[in-house]
Amino acid sequence: MDLFADNLPAYLSGFVVTLQLTALSGAFALVWGTVLAAMRVSPVATLRGIAVTYVELLRNTPLTLVFFFLVFVAPQFGVLPPLGFWTAVIALSAYTSAFVAEAVRSGINAVPLGQAEAARAIGLTFGQTLGLVVLPQAVRSVIPPLINVLIALTKNTSVAAGFAVVELLAAGRRIALANPSEAMLALAGVGVFYLIITIPAGLLAGVLERKVAFAR
Repeated sequence: MDLFADNLPAYLSGFVVTLQLTALSGAFALVWGTVLAAMRVSPVATLRGIAVTYVELLRNTPLTLVFFFLVFVAPQFGVLPPLGFWTAVIALSAYTSAFVAEAVRSGINAVPLGQAEAARAIGLTFGQTLGLVVLPQAVRSVIPPLINVLIALTKNTSVAAGFAVVELLAAGRRIALANPSEAMLALAGVGVFYLIITIPAGLLAGVLERKVAFAR
């Protein structure tokens, strides 16, 4: 326990960075993922094609490769600085948004087709139908899978440790290197802090899923 007590500030510092990465990346991913989902169900073929290409490309690309692209390729075009917190946020947001898009699209598809047809019959545009009729009904079934996506995002923030972002795993690794005889214990401490985030989120997803099932 002395290891944890002596290094608690380092753990907490990394934990805060992990929370910041999760919160910011999650917020951006939710917004962009919802836009992508709307594009995927759009009547405009070009928008559907762009969204499908983006979602399938990101879903089937390792997150580490996304980081490599943003860290080593994008800076050559003056798009991003090679390393840093915001580069990690962009990488995590871009990657997670593809999974958000699929979750939202599944929720949209779960809404009875008659709802959209009725909205169009009274003169609503596609955007109005989606925003005022379809999405509000899709929310109930979408929230539980979205929480699972955000849990995965929390764990994916560990990839940023390999790209000069001192989040929770990077902090744990530094503690382990400074205390080689207690390296496993140091990394176990990292796991405990991840569980502080993921277990409550998982329980919340279960509660919401049961509520959705009961509402149906």
